[in-house]
Amino acid sequence: MTKRLCLLSGLGLALLALTVAGLCIDPPAIARGAHVARLGLLVGLLGVSAAVYFGAVFLVQRGNWPRQTVWLVLGIAALLRLALLTTPPMLSTDIYRYVWDGRVQAAGINPYRYIPVDPRLAALRDDTVYPHINRKEYARTIYPPVAEMIFGVAGRLWDSVNGIRLAMLACEALGIAALLWLLPLAGLPRERILIYAWNPLALWSFASDGHVDAIAVGFLGLALLLRARRLDGWAGAALAGAVMAKFLPIVVAPALLRGGRFWRPTLAGLAVILAAYAVYIGAGKHVLGFLPTYGSEEGLDSGSGIWLLAGLGEFTTLPAYAAKLYALGMVLIFGTLAIWLLRRSLPQNDAQRLCQDAGLLAAVTMVAISAHYHWYFAWLALPAVVAPSAALLWLATAPLLLIIGPIPHDRFLWPSLIYLPAAAMLLFDLYRRRSASRRVPPQSGEMSCPLPSR
Repeated sequence: MTKRLCLLSGLGLALLALTVAGLCIDPPAIARGAHVARLGLLVGLLGVSAAVYFGAVFLVQRGNWPRQTVWLVLGIAALLRLALLTTPPMLSTDIYRYVWDGRVQAAGINPYRYIPVDPRLAALRDDTVYPHINRKEYARTIYPPVAEMIFGVAGRLWDSVNGIRLAMLACEALGIAALLWLLPLAGLPRERILIYAWNPLALWSFASDGHVDAIAVGFLGLALLLRARRLDGWAGAALAGAVMAKFLPIVVAPALLRGGRFWRPTLAGLAVILAAYAVYIGAGKHVLGFLPTYGSEEGLDSGSGIWLLAGLGEFTTLPAYAAKLYALGMVLIFGTLAIWLLRRSLPQNDAQRLCQDAGLLAAVTMVAISAHYHWYFAWLALPAVVAPSAALLWLATAPLLLIIGPIPHDRFLWPSLIYLPAAAMLLFDLYRRRSASRRVPPQSGEMSCPLPSR
């Protein structure tokens, strides 16, 4: 036991050392995109960090651990985040828009009403935040209302990049705390929180760059906990909170609606969504911000931004309707998967199955949309804490490769390093789950796993 605990400690310290080494590679130059070689070196270090992380994940799932192990895991996690707070954001400028939106709200202005270059906001500009805002010349904010509310609170309390980063870490801490309560319900030891807390993609996405996805992590963790405790309405409201921070978590809704629990979480979720938008409805049609045109800019409308279609486009000219046909196919696949999950009977204690189903839905969605921003995948590490499938762990970590693109404008070859293995793992996982369900049909009252004795 002592040797394994020392090994786990060594892996944690190695991850911390690699993180600090990454922070020493001229953060201002990387943030400006001024030094590709240094960015490549950083990605190399993150690749080694991912290998160390996978080793720690493998180790923490093996055997029994002393009670104090969870404090070791959380202590290393806290040190990793504190280290990343010591330098400016390195891999994205999105956080400057968050600070700006908070500042606009602190001035009593609806953040959806004006683009940053509008003369009516001139008094709010400075030399620290405003020059770094992306799309400031043409785009209103894209972020949903719950995210904007948190930006507004941060803007009133601490109008700065670090203010936003601390707000994101507080939301992330909510998700971690919820999973610490959920793990015993699933019959699993709490030290498995390492699967999320040490994940390098989550670390750099939230502690360093302060991405809004951390809000979704907090509310999604709360939704999973509440659903496992059979508080269905509250679970629906919490999931709606996650969706109103980042739209992607809506795809896990079928996991929360299994077992005939439909109306209460659905109505509670819709109430939260309507109430959140009502706060900003003064912006009228602009309350959706940049969202209606985002798909076009990212190549989703044309299919050029979708991994599979981009690959097919390398060999043949795709018809104009290819993207719509692809979208229809993905909707049918997702719908079939959701119906299969909804129709399955549930064991009495289904905390593990809940996270397994949520993770499967999330992984299928992320492969289907093939996002090319690495931080879009960080939230997948949360359900992996309870249900760590190979596909989910891969998708929650491997997108670190998307930080750098060695081939300009490439949407297929380099991303294939992520999506090809992920697709293969997902197909294997689906086959295995389908085979298992045919061999051993779950019975009413069956326990999915033993409850903890400690």
